[in-house]
Amino acid sequence: MKPAYWDEACAALSERDTIMAAIIASRGTIHLMPRGDPFTTLARSIVGQQISVKAAQSVWTRVETACRQMAPLRVSRMRVETLRNCGVSQRKAEYLKDLARRFHTGEVDPVHWASKDDEEIIAELVAVRGIGRWTAEMFLIFNLLRPDVLPVDDLGLVRGIEKNYRNGENVSRSEAQRLGESWRPWRTVATWYLWRSLEPGTAEI
Repeated sequence: MKPAYWDEACAALSERDTIMAAIIASRGTIHLMPRGDPFTTLARSIVGQQISVKAAQSVWTRVETACRQMAPLRVSRMRVETLRNCGVSQRKAEYLKDLARRFHTGEVDPVHWASKDDEEIIAELVAVRGIGRWTAEMFLIFNLLRPDVLPVDDLGLVRGIEKNYRNGENVSRSEAQRLGESWRPWRTVATWYLWRSLEPGTAEI
């Protein structure tokens, strides 16, 4: 399902930024899609850290099979050894159990996120072991569909800016931040299109 703000954001970005307008036009009718429930999304992000997509999927499948029900209480009660036998490292197993415990006790509570701003949610998430700011920002974009997230620590975003705005020259995080100010309040949408601009087959801007 397309985010409710998507068309408005595309129109606003295209009007104020000719480079962004060309990127948006080159990608046709595709748009950001939501991913999974909050607990499962964050658990998968922990499992997938620092391993290939293929390996992460294999490990995740084994975790789901062993768990039988991907719910916070169930995961919080799993033994570390059980998770290790699924291919999860000792540290990631501890992270998963910490995440599950915090969801179960309400320390991490999606019910209240609608009334919280992005930074409040990020602060709640990074208190969980194994979740850093980048992971929290990806969660805001892909799960909560927040419209104004600019993940300046994301290599894809920086590469997209370098390709489209700087003729391939290096861009610092602070420069990316400054450029992103012109995309408010739709920085998520601008980021998403910059990611798409790096895909094979994308028209050169």
